[in-house]
Amino acid sequence: MFPLRDSITYHGAIIATIGLIAANSLVFFYQLSFGPDGMQYIFNTYGFTPVKFFSEPISQIPTIFTSMFIHGSFMHLISNLWFLWVFGPAVEGRLGFSRFMILYLLSGVAAALLQGFSWPDTDIPMVGASGAMSGVLGAYLVLFIRARVLTIIPPFFFFFFWLPAPIYLGYWFLIQLLSAYMGAPGVAWWAHIGGFILGLILVLFMRPRRRYRADPFWECWRDYC
Repeated sequence: MFPLRDSITYHGAIIATIGLIAANSLVFFYQLSFGPDGMQYIFNTYGFTPVKFFSEPISQIPTIFTSMFIHGSFMHLISNLWFLWVFGPAVEGRLGFSRFMILYLLSGVAAALLQGFSWPDTDIPMVGASGAMSGVLGAYLVLFIRARVLTIIPPFFFFFFWLPAPIYLGYWFLIQLLSAYMGAPGVAWWAHIGGFILGLILVLFMRPRRRYRADPFWECWRDYC
């Protein structure tokens, strides 16, 4: 299921969301300037590699953070940034710049660590913002339990569905769990799970700074519209 937008119409400033999208994009285009061989060097140097982390944890701590801004392909970049664009503004609007960034980065840390503990012997670098982005999804589920997500569901590409956020995000999380347990290759599924769970828990301790407004056509509750 591919999200197009949510039903939250008032976000406030989204400096962090735009800044993260810009930073990830600039880093990716910088990666491309190194060519194919250089890209692999960047993955090995700045990606999070579990076997290296558990053998030399102190020296590898920076890669937990640098790996969040590196992507393996253009589609990898676009998919992560699109989810951040759809769900990030509402969460940032509720939390503000500082708390949003704390949630984003700590979710990325949790994602890397859970993936590392799940596959401690792998020498394949983990890269991408999906773990941190998953934390934003977890926070969104808590903060906007009554929101809806405009969605395209294959193969019905010409039809749009407004799905309740718990159904959309619950389905997304279930896919991550099933893929992780089946050992589907090529994606750090446990990183998605770790980021989502930490974002869901962490936002419970962050006091939202204001209520939110929802699209009055789809959901109009007293004190929220």
